[in-house]
Amino acid sequence: MITPIQMRAARALIGWTQLEVARAAGVSEMSVKNIERGVTDPRVSTLRAIQQAFEDAGVEFIDGPYSGDGGPGVRLRKAR
Repeated sequence: MITPIQMRAARALIGWTQLEVARAAGVSEMSVKNIERGVTDPRVSTLRAIQQAFEDAGVEFIDGPYSGDGGPGVRLRKAR
C-alpha cells in the first residue's frame, strides 16, 4: 500500500491538489488530508482507490527491491 509520503510526492509530481486527488479517487477531501497527515488508519479500499487514481494519471509507485537504498518513492511512467 502507498504511504502518506508517497501520496504527497505523487501529488507534487503531477501538480494535483488534495481536492483533485479526492475527486479522481471518489473519496472525500478530508480523507485525503487525514491520510497525508497520518492521523487516520484508512481503509484498504480507500488507499487502493487513491493509488489507482494516481496510476491512471501516470504515476508509478516504487517499493521493495525496486526502491534501491532510498526507500519507497514515486516516478512518472515513461511515455509509450
